[in-house]
Amino acid sequence: MDLTTALRRLPENPRVVVSGNHATPWHTLRLLDAVLPSYRLWALNGQPGLPDRDGVTLETSFVGPGQRRSPRLSYVPSRLSLVPTLFGGVMPVDAVVLHTTPPRGGKVSLGTEVNVLPAAIESARARGGLVVAQVNRHLPWTSGDAELDVSAVDVMVEADEPLAHAPVLPIDEDSARIGALVAGRVGDGATLQAGIGAVPDATMRGLAGRRGLRIWTEMFSDSVLALERAGALDTSVPITSSFLFGSEELIDWVDGNERVVMARTETTNDPGVIARNPAMTSVNTALQVDLFGQANASRIKARIHSGFGGQTDFIVGALHSPGGQAVIALRSWHPRADVSTIVPLVDEPVTSFQMSAVVTEQGVAEVLGHDQREQARRLIEHAAHPSVREELREEAAELGLAAPL
Repeated sequence: MDLTTALRRLPENPRVVVSGNHATPWHTLRLLDAVLPSYRLWALNGQPGLPDRDGVTLETSFVGPGQRRSPRLSYVPSRLSLVPTLFGGVMPVDAVVLHTTPPRGGKVSLGTEVNVLPAAIESARARGGLVVAQVNRHLPWTSGDAELDVSAVDVMVEADEPLAHAPVLPIDEDSARIGALVAGRVGDGATLQAGIGAVPDATMRGLAGRRGLRIWTEMFSDSVLALERAGALDTSVPITSSFLFGSEELIDWVDGNERVVMARTETTNDPGVIARNPAMTSVNTALQVDLFGQANASRIKARIHSGFGGQTDFIVGALHSPGGQAVIALRSWHPRADVSTIVPLVDEPVTSFQMSAVVTEQGVAEVLGHDQREQARRLIEHAAHPSVREELREEAAELGLAAPL
């Protein structure tokens, strides 16, 4: 069956799930957009270039730069771990457009992006939907849930496209300071949730001297490769992740590498599964943290900026892990908005709360297990920028978090 014929058999205004993040099959997506007059395009962290026109609804539970300011955005709040449940229930899938390797031994690999795709495939096939794969020889072969029987694919489109690679970002002084403080909390044998960006990179750089570290994460980048080469990782334990994004060197390293196991979101982001990892250390960031220990990592002036993602999943999982901890790491001052990131009370919907500690370039505010007044005091004295501490003390008194001045 050719792609055009298959697409025209879909119901009116179908829900189409496409590989997101930095694994979007652009060639095939353009072909689809030319055939379907209207559809719901579901993509995680959609990148610039997604079809954005009348007739297309950009649907997601984690907003990316290609969706963020679109008037056609339909944001569906959900922890990432629960998105597969949505696909199996209230948000059934009509079609899935994958980015895969060429077939080997009756299978293809999803390469750099597994995430919610297996659940989307199951939802589509359960209701007689369509599964399309763009076959690209540049995609690395990864194992685990990334491997898919070719029998699950209805249409294959051969189209080689170069993969996107993460830019090399310099680590500024504040990020280096935050990274060093976070790294100082991590001992040998800990399990890490690794992200991408200056602070995670700085944290990982500070862990090169550790031994027996494990990786259980939603995603990873070149910092994990650096730890592997430094001998910091336990080579008897697989590196488990749901998607990855990094340099060409990283892509070459994961290609056919049995050390790396790609798992579906229901596995990587299940708080109960996360909690089984020893000394699980979750490091996330936020836009704001208030004196009640609540973090906003999702919205700016009520506009959705990203979403829950895996932050809530990993914070809960890490706190239930033996010896685990959940850290929110951020600058004390937002450079673009020119405002403090430690605020009296967040005025946006809360993304997460009850972390172990808040780390800024100013220091470490240990908050877990302290009463609310002590939490507020620690955030002001150890995490907030000095220029706003007096104001925060006054606000804390007004909020009942400190004795009146």
